[in-house]
Amino acid sequence: MQTQLPSGATGSQAATAAGLIQRCVHCGFCNATCPTYQLLGDERDGPRGRIYLIKQMLEGHTPTARTQQHLDRCLTCRACESTCPSGVEYGRLVELGRSILTQRAPRPWPARLGRRALSAFLAGRLFAPVLRLGQMLRPLLPASWRARIPRRERRASLWPTTQHVRRVLLLGGCVQPALSPNINAATARVLDVLGIEVMVAPAAGCCGAIAQHLDQEDRARQQARRNIDAWWPLLESRAEAVIFNATGCGTQLREYGWLLRDDPVYKARAARISALACDVSALLEPHLPTLRGRLRLPLQRIAYHAPCSQQHGLKARGSIESVLEALGVKLQAVPDAHLCCGSAGTYSLLQPQIARQLRDAKLRALGAGEPQLILSANIGCIHHLDAASEVPVRHWIEWLDAQLTPGGS
Repeated sequence: MQTQLPSGATGSQAATAAGLIQRCVHCGFCNATCPTYQLLGDERDGPRGRIYLIKQMLEGHTPTARTQQHLDRCLTCRACESTCPSGVEYGRLVELGRSILTQRAPRPWPARLGRRALSAFLAGRLFAPVLRLGQMLRPLLPASWRARIPRRERRASLWPTTQHVRRVLLLGGCVQPALSPNINAATARVLDVLGIEVMVAPAAGCCGAIAQHLDQEDRARQQARRNIDAWWPLLESRAEAVIFNATGCGTQLREYGWLLRDDPVYKARAARISALACDVSALLEPHLPTLRGRLRLPLQRIAYHAPCSQQHGLKARGSIESVLEALGVKLQAVPDAHLCCGSAGTYSLLQPQIARQLRDAKLRALGAGEPQLILSANIGCIHHLDAASEVPVRHWIEWLDAQLTPGGS
């Protein structure tokens, strides 16, 4: 698909977006796996239609509030990328399109202020204490409010203190330590069994995904630079990789090289971080026999929810499922496993109606085999699903840690 840019647009975001659009042949295969197109049936709420809207904007057409609405409705699940026969990098394209749209047709100031406040709150220091207050008051709140506030999880898992020759850095995250404080400790405990020490750099913080998806690309770049600065000395001296246990954050880490591609100071280090970033499951693969010998697997019917960030962002469909199955877990089949659950970062907060419909459909699919437990690999998906699920939803590494038998053979 060719894009006729106005004169003077070369070398800009518009030129980059036009280059990404070139691969699109307008076949429409993407619509078949797009959750919002399947739900709403509007061409403009599918990848092909959104690409055309971006193309029109690049060619000088004035974007409207409807343009903004259709781009906002995109989950950025990137299922279309897994389907596209031409290899269109839709995730990068839609982020560029949103950035250009924000410049050419700014949102009303209340919306801009609200998105900035949401980004600062979720990735800032206020989130944890406000969440704790909400959890304390939860029994007194109306049902509609209680549904939005997750129950408090007890901080039970201790961080291992043994030092090992092999060391890795863990992205601690921003909302995950407050929502599910045991996931990071569980990750460290499982890797400790394998002789790998897990470190968290105190100066590192949010990966930047929240800011980027809320029209704040400059803030996302600043957060990426901060993390690189925090990790770099440890990577040079002690750590062999940057690992993640939230696939949504992992997808953002893999994009650091792209995000800072025009930064002469950080682009080389950003590309290096992207190359070193890996899911915790990748470290487990060579040690599966050791782990399996130490597990006490209960008789449970387990369904696994594969986050879109795992399947389409990281292009790692089936990777975590393979680890679980190699450990002896018999996973239930999940129909339409490629479709999004509706969490998608802040999407469930900004597009609640669509998010609820997608969540209900996902829970029906996950419940098809009548599982006793649902496992997943992304904090947003876990809490989005658990809020409406009759079956407990947990992180797979936290569940695995609970099954390890101390001193087992």
